[in-house]
Amino acid sequence: MKTMREKRQRGLSLLPNFLTTMSLFCGFYAMVSAIKGGFVISAWAIIAAACFDGLDGRVARLTRTTSKFGVEYDSLSDLVAFGVAPGILGYIWGLQGFGRLGWLAAFLYVATTALRLARFNAISHSGGGSSRYFLGLPCPSAAGIVATAVLFSQHIGINGPVRHLGFLVLVYIVSFLMVSNVRYYSFKEVKWFERHPFSSLVILILFLTVIASEPRVTLFILGIAYGISGPVAIVYRSVFKAKANVRVERNEEEHHHI
Repeated sequence: MKTMREKRQRGLSLLPNFLTTMSLFCGFYAMVSAIKGGFVISAWAIIAAACFDGLDGRVARLTRTTSKFGVEYDSLSDLVAFGVAPGILGYIWGLQGFGRLGWLAAFLYVATTALRLARFNAISHSGGGSSRYFLGLPCPSAAGIVATAVLFSQHIGINGPVRHLGFLVLVYIVSFLMVSNVRYYSFKEVKWFERHPFSSLVILILFLTVIASEPRVTLFILGIAYGISGPVAIVYRSVFKAKANVRVERNEEEHHHI
């Protein structure tokens, strides 16, 4: 029985690493496709890599097979799938027409992805950080924004390489957000789904239906919405805090006059 348990545990420990390998493979395939001019295939491969990346950590926690090796392997895979692959896709598809500004934007994206991952690993190893929020835009989300920009452009009739200033600015903004101190909600501590399983299932089905209706549009909108959610939350908190300070000052003045 003990031998069977050990074999079962080894089999379970292989599953998260297999999912990480699939994410790495999708990232590599995205690079090959982008170099060959298959921009749409490359974009879908990056999105598939994000799906595998979202699964490997959850599977490792569910099967209790988390390991330091798995964490390091996942980080290296993320650099390829969400750093180098989107950087190459973004450069060949929409940045090389800008010359030096273009390849600098692509390099900046890859560099900030590496810095984002290094900071995340340092915070995780030190035991700091919060599971409720991500510090800086997560790499898979940043890669998703780049990939879905390609898909959205195809939806509106742009099939080949582009030279649009908006995409250049987008890459610079996304790169900055990854290494910024802007907090992004992680959705890891949402208890509503556990308390309302049936309602959660209905919402999930509706959500998937909306995405499947026109994924090239809905995924791009979701990516942009999540990307701006961090800065919008900062503005909202600043306005709310300013209003609260005004109320306190008014109450103090009224109390002083009384």
